[in-house]
Amino acid sequence: MKPIIQSVKGTRDFYPEDMAARNFLYQTVRKISEAYGYQEYEAPFLETIDLYAAKSGEELVKEQAFVFPDRGGDLITLRPELTPSLARMVAQRQRQLVYPMRWWSWGPFWRYERPQKGRTREFFQWNADLMGVDTPEADAELVALAAGFLQASGLTPDQVSILVNNRRLVNGELQELGIPAELRTEVFRLIDRRDKMTSVEWQAYALNIGLSEAQFEGLKTILEDKDLWRKSGDLVRFFAAIKALGCRAYVRYAPHIIRGLDYYTGTVFEAWDNAGEFRAILGGGRYDNLVGDVGGEPLAGVGFAMGDAVISLILKKFGCFPTELGAPSAQVLVTVFDESSLAASFKFSASLRQAGIQTICYPEAAKLSKQVKFGDRMGLRVVVILGPDELASGKVALKNLRTGEQQTVAEQEAPRIIRLMLD
Repeated sequence: MKPIIQSVKGTRDFYPEDMAARNFLYQTVRKISEAYGYQEYEAPFLETIDLYAAKSGEELVKEQAFVFPDRGGDLITLRPELTPSLARMVAQRQRQLVYPMRWWSWGPFWRYERPQKGRTREFFQWNADLMGVDTPEADAELVALAAGFLQASGLTPDQVSILVNNRRLVNGELQELGIPAELRTEVFRLIDRRDKMTSVEWQAYALNIGLSEAQFEGLKTILEDKDLWRKSGDLVRFFAAIKALGCRAYVRYAPHIIRGLDYYTGTVFEAWDNAGEFRAILGGGRYDNLVGDVGGEPLAGVGFAMGDAVISLILKKFGCFPTELGAPSAQVLVTVFDESSLAASFKFSASLRQAGIQTICYPEAAKLSKQVKFGDRMGLRVVVILGPDELASGKVALKNLRTGEQQTVAEQEAPRIIRLMLD
């Protein structure tokens, strides 16, 4: 036998049950996004690398993006994130759009990372953004939207939390430590990598980028202060809004949350499972300079993104996916007695579909036992039998696969009886 050609590393095959889980996520995302009044949009899967080079950070551009030259020699990338595309789209029609602008999207993205649990190279992602408002209350709305999804998915505050910080607050604290402005972007990266390195590696990294021993100790003190948020007027207003929005139980302050992307300017947040078993569920924050950086006029914005891989693992862990996930879309099977009755079976299956009943018709003549077994293995509920006697009398036999009971009814009565059997 020839070896089976394998899928590309870091990609996933979506068998029907997997596709059902992905659709459950999409439907929940759509439901909560629309509940908050967000409009769905989409951007190209291909972008120029220049769109990301300015503000997304060197790691994403140089290490994680799938980059290739097109036939004209321009460097193109499979989109690794959506916020720069959103900024470009807004810049192109900035004077025509209505603000505050609430948009959301769900689609595929690609990053060249080492595949592992909860991390793939091709993934689906929910993006939600609120643009045109620069207030802590706008930040709170985005966090409430994320919390609304967690709640709608069946996750509780005991299982997951949204951790919040503010870059302006941290920037002020770094200034008090005497850390120069030109070094603070590196310090933000240092903070973002704290949980990704050993304590020895992390300290060595800190000293290597130019921090003194005293500044490093001061930074550790900042990252251990759970009440630091009270020094930030923005965060005081943010948490008041979160309380009013009814999701305070999901949200808490975390001084080590800083986010790795360079374009964040204020509030930043990430959702995590409380056990710390997985990577971040979602992450985002305020980015007030991005539209201006891609050629538009300065415009305030706040948003977040959630990949499908980690949230799927967490929903499976806590049993939040519906039990009927992956069930067949149809629940009725119309059998084919022989070649001469094939057209009659097709016709009857079409009449059931026209009556709003999702129906499978067996595609060829076969032993009845084989067809019934197929229906049983597929998890169908009702088998319709159209034999010579039934066809001659204008009737059909209906077999309930769960109870084994069978009854014969007139063809015109069949849709009504089948609905009763399915209830």
